[in-house]
Amino acid sequence: EREHRTQERVVAHFRDALGYRYLGNLKTREGNSNIEEELLTGWLTRRGHSLQIIGKVLHELGKAKAIGGSKTLYDANREVYGLLRYGVKVRPYASEQHITVWLIDWENPEKNDFAVAEEVTITGENTKRPDIVLYVNGIAIGVLELKRSTVSVSEGIRQNLDNQKKVFIEPFFATGYLIESVAGESLRPSKD
Repeated sequence: EREHRTQERVVAHFRDALGYRYLGNLKTREGNSNIEEELLTGWLTRRGHSLQIIGKVLHELGKAKAIGGSKTLYDANREVYGLLRYGVKVRPYASEQHITVWLIDWENPEKNDFAVAEEVTITGENTKRPDIVLYVNGIAIGVLELKRSTVSVSEGIRQNLDNQKKVFIEPFFATGYLIESVAGESLRPSKD
């Protein structure tokens, strides 16, 4: 009960104070992902990109985030970071020059689509449910794990580290750059 109230306050802060769009409680939604293709497609479409270009961008992003063989989570995270930071280079047609498609508008941050979701069920080798996930243009860049004030922050850190293991939801973290554990006491409003 107490954790849930804290979670409601955190979500309300992102939604009301920071202007994030609320995607809802995704506990029972199937197909949750670190790249919400519908959201990213919508954002890229509003930026003037064709579905053909968007398909190529999604393909490149999918390759970058894939883990397997000798490619580790670190490698995937580094590749995704490169695409987020420097854009995705694609050719509209084989005979044309590459163009750069930006996944994040770094020059005009207010033009990005910031969103927050709670209880995002992710299926993997074992199913896990991060408390809060932060998205930019449909790409999960942050995970917040909330803990009661009676639980050590180190417990939340341990849980986030465990979630990044292969036996849990390792691939989900290929796009994550802000992974935080927060104890309830630090989220209480001050008396000032």
